[in-house]
Amino acid sequence: MAKGRKKDWVWIARGLSQFGFAAYILFAAARNATSAVETGSTHSLCPFGAVESLWSLVVGGKYLPKIHSSSVVLSVGLLVGALIVGGALCGWICPLGALGDLLAWVRRKLRIKELTVPPSLDAVLRYGRYLVLAGILYATVTTATLWFASYDPYYVIFRLGWIFEPDLATNWPGYLIALGVIGTSVVIPRVWCRYLCPLGGLLSLVQRISPFKVRRDAVVCINCERCDRVCPARLDISTGRAVTHDCTMCLRCVSDCPAPGALDATLRGYEDKSAKEA
Repeated sequence: MAKGRKKDWVWIARGLSQFGFAAYILFAAARNATSAVETGSTHSLCPFGAVESLWSLVVGGKYLPKIHSSSVVLSVGLLVGALIVGGALCGWICPLGALGDLLAWVRRKLRIKELTVPPSLDAVLRYGRYLVLAGILYATVTTATLWFASYDPYYVIFRLGWIFEPDLATNWPGYLIALGVIGTSVVIPRVWCRYLCPLGGLLSLVQRISPFKVRRDAVVCINCERCDRVCPARLDISTGRAVTHDCTMCLRCVSDCPAPGALDATLRGYEDKSAKEA
């Protein structure tokens, strides 16, 4: 019973968090699109905008067009949060991550077979986030514009321009990328988050030093590998590598684990017996 209650609590809390943030972003985007005056664009609610504006702020003391000081506040809060609780933003807050989880749920309900990425290829593809991050920062610095905005699936989908300001003729590459992310997310869980998200790449660098991680106790573990199957990021948790910079701290592995105490989200002081035995 205790395990069931723990699982239910995680599912409910995470679901409400994801739904709440996604609903707010969509509400703000709709209000901005239908208001006579700008009330806060999708850019102002994205912490990555501050990262893109960093060079402009340091050199010229001003933000890039469409970026607001709110992005800086969100960015600072995000980095502090990543230092404390790792990639929880990706697992509990990010609307694009929530969309990926929703599409995975649809796949399971429709009994569509998941496309399994071979481990060796998966390991290589995960470096794509860093390449995208580097490319965006370079292009932003050299053009002094939000170069990535037109191609960013988060912005294309959640700005709601496809409803209020359809611009398919001029922004078809952005729509094509967004549709590609949506389509592939049905068969490959969180494909954008795992392989392409520049903000996820940045957070993965920060969360390496976060003290709060999911840890495995090999003595208690029954090696059922259920944690591997339920992990949205498809991490190899059952081998003891739960402490990883790719973890989104969604806690699905912890809540679904049938062996109480085998997996837990703890501070670094936790005695990781699997590490001792390795």
